[in-house]
Amino acid sequence: MRPSVKIAAGTLVVLATYVYLVLERPGVSGIGALVALAGYLLGSVLIILGATDRLSTSAVALVPVAIAINIVVGQLALATGIPLYLDSIGIVLVGVLAGPAAGAATGALTCVIWGLTINPTIMPFAVTAAEIGTLAGLAAMVGAFRRPWWAALSGLLTGIVSALVSSPISAFVYGGATTSAGTTAVVGVFQAYGNTLLASTTLQGLISDPLDKTVTFSLTFLILLALPARFRQRFAFARSHRVFARRVALEA
Repeated sequence: MRPSVKIAAGTLVVLATYVYLVLERPGVSGIGALVALAGYLLGSVLIILGATDRLSTSAVALVPVAIAINIVVGQLALATGIPLYLDSIGIVLVGVLAGPAAGAATGALTCVIWGLTINPTIMPFAVTAAEIGTLAGLAAMVGAFRRPWWAALSGLLTGIVSALVSSPISAFVYGGATTSAGTTAVVGVFQAYGNTLLASTTLQGLISDPLDKTVTFSLTFLILLALPARFRQRFAFARSHRVFARRVALEA
C-alpha cells in the first residue's frame, strides 16, 4: 500500500469513528470506548505508517516527546480548572517541523495514550487533536511560522475549526460536560440562558478554543524561536517547504 493511500485510509478511519460517536452517542464506556480506541488507534497508526517514509529519524524521535509534553501540560491545565486546554503544544510542534500527517498522527496518538493511561474522557477528542496537527502543518507550509502574528492568527483560525469539530462530541457523547471543569461551567451558563445543548457547547468552544489555540501556536512559535537553527533544519518538511525562511532572527 502506497504511503499516500495509508494516510488517506487512516484519515477516513478517524473521520468514520468521529461520525459514529456523534450519531450513535454510545457514551465512553462499553462499545463506545472500544470503537473510539480501535478507530482512532487504527487511523493514527495508518497515518503515521504512511508518513514514515517521509519522516527523518529526528521527526520520528520527536513524536513520543511531543506526546509526553501534551499529556503533562494538559493534565496541569485540567488540575487548575482554567477554561483552557494547553494540551496541543507538542502536536503543533510536530506539525510545524514534520508536516500535517505527522502532526495529525501525533494528535490522535496523544488522545489514545492519554485516554488509556490517565483520562478516558480525552479519547473521543482524538479527531480534534488530529485536525489541530493537520492545520498546524498546513499553516507552516504557507509560512505562518515566519512571523509571530501570523502564527497567532493561524492559532485563532485553528481554534474556530476545533470548536466546531469538538462541540458535537461534548454535546452528544458527554451531554455537555467537557474535559475541564472550567469549560463545563461555561456550557452550563449558556444553557441557563435558554440555549440548546449543542448551541451551548458550540458557544463555549468558540470562546475557549480560539483563545487556547492562539496561546498554543504563540507558545510553539517561541519554543521554535529558542531552538537552534541547525536542529530545525534536520526536518525534511521544514527544509523543503522553507518553513522558517525569511525569519532572520531565527537563522542568526
